Amino acid sequence: MAAELSLEEVEEKASAWLRFLGVAWPWLFLALLLIFFETWAQAAYDISFLLNPFNVQSIALFAAAPLLLGLGQTFVIISGGIDLSVGFVMGLAAVIMARVMQQFDPGLAGLALAVGLFCAFVISMAPGLINGWLIAHLRVPAFIGTLGMYGVARGTGFLAADGTTVPVNNDWLFWMGSGKVFGVPIPVLITIVLVLIMHYVLSETRFGRFTYAIGGNREASIRAGINVRRHTMMIYLIAAGCAGVAGMIYTARFSAGAAQAGEPLLLDSIAAVVIGGASLFGGSGTIIGTVIGALIIAVIQYGLVFINVEPFWQFVAVGVVIIVSVLIDQSRRRLPGGGGKE
Repeated sequence: MAAELSLEEVEEKASAWLRFLGVAWPWLFLALLLIFFETWAQAAYDISFLLNPFNVQSIALFAAAPLLLGLGQTFVIISGGIDLSVGFVMGLAAVIMARVMQQFDPGLAGLALAVGLFCAFVISMAPGLINGWLIAHLRVPAFIGTLGMYGVARGTGFLAADGTTVPVNNDWLFWMGSGKVFGVPIPVLITIVLVLIMHYVLSETRFGRFTYAIGGNREASIRAGINVRRHTMMIYLIAAGCAGVAGMIYTARFSAGAAQAGEPLLLDSIAAVVIGGASLFGGSGTIIGTVIGALIIAVIQYGLVFINVEPFWQFVAVGVVIIVSVLIDQSRRRLPGGGGKE
C-alpha cells in the first residue's frame, strides 16, 4: 500500500511540474534567451545586449507587427479557430491607406492621414466580416474559409497596388511611423495601448469569458444561451481590425503601402499565440502569453542578427520553438484535469 501511495505521489508531483512548465516555460525561455545574448555580447563585444537602448527599441519594433496580428489571432485560436488571412489583410489595409493618401494635396497632410487611417480600417473589416459569416453561418471550416480569404485579400491588395509598392510623402505619416513620445517609438506605443485593451476585453469582460467557453465546448456554450454565431463573427472582425492597425503602422513606418507587407508575419502571429501558451484545440490562452511569445520571436530574430548568424536560421529556431510549444501543450492536456480534447 505504501509503495502504491508513493507511486501516486510521484505521479502527482510529475503532473504538477508539467502543469507548471506548461504555464511558466515561455517566461523561462525568454529569460534564458536574454541571458544567452547578454553573455555573448559581453564576451564577444564587451558591450551589453539588454542595457543598450537601441537593442531594446529594435526588439520592441521587431515584435510590434506580429504582436498586433497575434492579438486578434489570440481570440480566434482560443475560440477554437484559426485565421490564415490576417497577413494579407494587413497588406491590403497598408495599400488602401497609401492609395487614399496619395489623392490629397501635400498641404492637407493631417486630413490625408485621418482619411487614410479611416479607409484602411474600414477596408480591413470586410475580410473579417466575410470570414465570420462563412464560419459562423455557413459552417465553413475556419482553415478553409480563411485560406480562401488569404487568396482574395492577396489578389485585391496587389491589384490595388498595381503590383508594386505605393509610396506616400506625408509629414504627419512620417511622424507617426518614426516619432517618439518620452523616448518610446509611436508604433510601439500604439501596440501597447492595443495590448492593454485586448487584455482587458479577454480577461475582464463577458465577451472574453464567452470566447473561452466557445473554445472549450461549443455545444455547451450554445445550450448555455451564448449567441455563438454572433460571437464568432465578432472574433473574426477583431482579428481583421488588428491586422488593419498593423497595416496602418507598416505604411507609417515605411512611408509606403505594400500588398505583401504581412506575408511573412502570418506564421509569426500564430507562433506568438502558441508559444505564449494557447492551445490550438481552443479554450486556453492569454494576451500576456501572446506578448511573451512575440517577444521570444523578436529576441530570436534580432539576437541572431546581433551575433552575426545567417538570418535563415531564424526560421529554424522559431519552428523548433513552435514544435516544443505544441508538445508541451499536448503533454499538459493528457494530464488528469488537463481538459484534453482529442
